[in-house]
Amino acid sequence: MSLKDQITEDMKTAMRARDSERLGTIRLLLAAAKQKEVDERVVLDDVAMVAIIDKLIKQRKDSVAAYLQAQRQDLADKESAEITVLQAYLPQRLSAEEVTSAVQAIVAELGAKGPGDMGKVMGAAKTRLAGKADMGQVSAAVKAALAG
Repeated sequence: MSLKDQITEDMKTAMRARDSERLGTIRLLLAAAKQKEVDERVVLDDVAMVAIIDKLIKQRKDSVAAYLQAQRQDLADKESAEITVLQAYLPQRLSAEEVTSAVQAIVAELGAKGPGDMGKVMGAAKTRLAGKADMGQVSAAVKAALAG
C-alpha cells in the first residue's frame, strides 16, 4: 500500500471515529498532495509525499515559533498537534550520528574544503538524504564538517 493510500485510509478511519482534529490535518495533507498533482500533472509516489509532509511540518514549526513569540499558546498547541499527526507518516529518520557520518562521507568524497563548497555538498546531501533526515540537521552537519 502506497503512503498516499495509507493516508486516505487513515482519513476514513478518522471520519468514522469522529476525530475532527486528526481529520482536518489529514485533509490538509491530501489537499496539498492533490494540488501538487494537478499543478504538475503527475501521480505522486512515496518520495514526493514525504517531501510534501516535510514541507507542511516545516510550515507548522515556523507557525509555532511565531505564535509563541506572539504569546498565543492556544494556536501554538494546535499547530504542534498537527505536527504530531504529520510526523506519523514520515519514515524512520536517521540519528544525529548517522547524519554526521553521512555528511562527512560526502565531504570526503567530493573533496570539499571550506564554507565555499557548502552548496556543492548540500546538493549531494539533499539527493542522498532527502526523506531520511531533517534537512536543517543536515545543513548544520555540513556547516560543522566544512568549518572543521
